[in-house]
Amino acid sequence: MTGAEAAPGVPPGAVPEAGKRADARRNIEAIVEAATRLLAVNPDASVSEIAKVAGVGRVTLYGHFATRAVLVREVADRAIAQTEKALAGVDFDGDPREALGRLLEMTWHLTHRFGALVVAASGVMPPEEMRHAHDQPAERVRLLLERGRARGSFDAGMPIEWQVSVIQAILHGASAAVHRGEITADEAPELVRNTTLAALAG
Repeated sequence: MTGAEAAPGVPPGAVPEAGKRADARRNIEAIVEAATRLLAVNPDASVSEIAKVAGVGRVTLYGHFATRAVLVREVADRAIAQTEKALAGVDFDGDPREALGRLLEMTWHLTHRFGALVVAASGVMPPEEMRHAHDQPAERVRLLLERGRARGSFDAGMPIEWQVSVIQAILHGASAAVHRGEITADEAPELVRNTTLAALAG
C-alpha cells in the first residue's frame, strides 16, 4: 500500500475512525482548557469567545457540548476534581500555623487559576452541589483551625466559621486584586499567607 492509498475498508479521502476519535479528544481538551481560562476571568464568557480561543467552530463546540451549561458543568467538575487531587497531596502535619500557611499557598494557586469559574458554575449547578464542592477544602481548614485554637496559635474567641469565611474572602480578594493589576501573581501567595495568619493570630 502506498502513502496515497486508503486503509482497507476506508473510502479514499476519509479519516479513519481512530483519527476521528483522536481529533475529537483534542478538540474537547482545547474547548475545556479555553473555557477554563476565559471563565476564570469572565464568568459570562460566551460560546463564541470560547470556541475562538479553542481554535474550533461553534458547530464543533456544540457537537461535543450540547449547551453552554453542559460545558460550564464539565469545566466545574474538572476544576473540583483537580482541586481535590492537589490538596490531597499536601502535608498538613506539624505546627498548625506552618501547615495552614502551606494550605493557603496551595489554595491560592488553585483559586487564582479557576477564579470567577465559581460564579459561572453557580449558574448551572444546584446550590447543594456548590456547597458540597466547598465542603472538603473547608473541612481541611476547619481541622487546622481547631488544632491551632487548642494550642493557642489561633484566636479561639472568634467563631470558627467566621474564621473560615475570612480565609475564603482573603483568597478570593487576592485573586481579584491580581486580575485588577493591584498586586502580581508572584506577590499574592505571601500576602495571602501573612494577611490570613495575622488575622487569625491568638
